[in-house]
Amino acid sequence: MDLCEQSPSYIRAIAPYQPGKPISELAREMSLKEKRIIKLASNENPLGVSPKAKAAIKKQLAELSRYPDGSAFVLKGALAKRYGVPQECIVVGNGSNDLLEMAAAVFLAPGTSAVYSQHAFAVYPLATQARGARSIVVPAKRYGHDLAGMLAAIAPDTRLVFIANPNNPTGTFVPGGELEDFIARTPREVAVIVDEAYTEYLPREVRYDSVGWLAKYPNFILTRTFSKVYGLAGLRVGFGLMQPEVADLFNRVRQPFNVNSLALAAAAAALEDKAFVARSTKMNRAGMMRLERAFKKLGLEYLPSFANFVTFEVPRHGEGPRAGAVYEKLLRRGVIVRPVAGYGMPDYLRVTVGRPKENDRFLEALEAALED
Repeated sequence: MDLCEQSPSYIRAIAPYQPGKPISELAREMSLKEKRIIKLASNENPLGVSPKAKAAIKKQLAELSRYPDGSAFVLKGALAKRYGVPQECIVVGNGSNDLLEMAAAVFLAPGTSAVYSQHAFAVYPLATQARGARSIVVPAKRYGHDLAGMLAAIAPDTRLVFIANPNNPTGTFVPGGELEDFIARTPREVAVIVDEAYTEYLPREVRYDSVGWLAKYPNFILTRTFSKVYGLAGLRVGFGLMQPEVADLFNRVRQPFNVNSLALAAAAAALEDKAFVARSTKMNRAGMMRLERAFKKLGLEYLPSFANFVTFEVPRHGEGPRAGAVYEKLLRRGVIVRPVAGYGMPDYLRVTVGRPKENDRFLEALEAALED
């Protein structure tokens, strides 16, 4: 018998995650110069890295021969101070993806199920399937979470609910009051993990205190990342807030040194760089408005977004989807966006809000691609 057939069938059935195309790969494929390519595919911060984080990285370089602090003491201390929670409630991860995987490892197994929304982050089905658990996918409501439907879908074997707020790849948002009501009504034996990777981009008028829910709901888990507004996507560092007893379970399945030294130092410094975060969110708001105005002018429908990206519809000409062809035309013009057909949205593309010149370049390329 073939060796690979010894792997569980649910592992062999996994379709690997497809990241956004790297600049270097497109340069090789299309014989383009890297400096002429703009990447607006992976929701990265176009301003780059926080200056304070850069300084912390340089300082840490001399210690790379040492293993990182497996307890993440300094970063946990900074997070505890920022969010007013004990360090025992904090778990750090290799990006927030790592926390999502830990949650699946802790709560899911064959014979159990997880609930998540249609058009939700691709890691939710991947993490569920990798544990041999059953996925309960609830149809989206206007491309966003149908919380009433998700609550009704919870089955006797459900152990975990995934919610992204704002959601990726649609950018939709659930108001805090509705989200808390959902958590309050969820059975206490079912963990609810709210993935807030884009929360720093929320306008002030819609922000809510999810950290305060930790004291009310023992089954609530909150995850956030330093990959987006803090500009540390290449270092892979995120964190989760939860009850100490749940954190203890996460630490049992966590890799001993799952966050490297540079990431730990950079994240602690970036957390204090409020000026960089303010610049990033201000530029994102302006860029979002620019893209939305342009989409309206081009007659393109788009999903109103609360994150740092916009998902827009490419109208069909004939029976088949046209988004894939437009994506390829953008690539030939040196512009990388993200196709979302794998999320059940074959007529849509997702574009990250970039710097002003990047947004203009994308819009020029898009207009030309639509006319071809």
